[in-house]
Amino acid sequence: MQKRYILTTTAAVVVVAAAAFGAFKVYAERNAGVAARVNGEVISIEDIQKGYNANPQIVAQVPFDQFYPKAVDIYVNGTLLYQAASAAKVQETPEYKEQLKIAQEDLARKVYLERLVQEKVNEAAIKDVYDNTYLKNFESKKEARAKHILVTDEKTANEVIEKLNNGGNFDELAKQYTKDSAVELGYFSEDIMVPEFTKAAFALKKGEYTKAPVKTQFGYHVILTEDFRDSTPLPLQEVEPQIRNMLTQQVVAETFDNLYKTGKIEKYDLEGNKLPEPEPVEE
Repeated sequence: MQKRYILTTTAAVVVVAAAAFGAFKVYAERNAGVAARVNGEVISIEDIQKGYNANPQIVAQVPFDQFYPKAVDIYVNGTLLYQAASAAKVQETPEYKEQLKIAQEDLARKVYLERLVQEKVNEAAIKDVYDNTYLKNFESKKEARAKHILVTDEKTANEVIEKLNNGGNFDELAKQYTKDSAVELGYFSEDIMVPEFTKAAFALKKGEYTKAPVKTQFGYHVILTEDFRDSTPLPLQEVEPQIRNMLTQQVVAETFDNLYKTGKIEKYDLEGNKLPEPEPVEE
């Protein structure tokens, strides 16, 4: 009899557990995609994901799963504050309406320029500048590849050179002496570095190091020139950001220029006197 009671009780527990699991599953499904509820108002994970994706600097530094917990708190705080402002009927105040007008005008200007840039700064325009401006005007320059050891005083620089003369390893000495974390400088042309450094690096033969310290504004250098080459054009993907930025600036400048030419503009001084129109610029 007691055994039967235990079995009945166990069956009841299983039924309750199953029902609870089913309820939990329904509850979980109901909250799928929901980051938070604030007084019934839903903040979705998608909203937070969009905010995350709209900030490339954050994306580059923090993965979304680490960004998410703090972001939820920020969104909750913002929603609470907005709800409180709405309850206080802030939207009906003169201050709100004045700032809203300014914000709407700023947004309209921003969206208008963004649409023009998106329309005109496209892949075809970028490729055209790359082919017909960058490549056509590219001039090859002699480049050196070098590394250096930078120290504070001439005595220490001479100490490094003496150890190199006695068979010391440049990289090991760099770890020991240099105050510049960038020992490897890669390839550079003569117009990139400060003149004293450039003159010394380009005067060396491949594989040679300076036999005397090279003084610049940064300190004293011991330079090892590893290689020489003639520069070649960079691939499109490397110069695309600069071309895109240049074209964007051109579109903005041309937009304002056209608006000034087609608009009727009158300017006045502080006393209300009309200012003379500027003389047209000869092209």
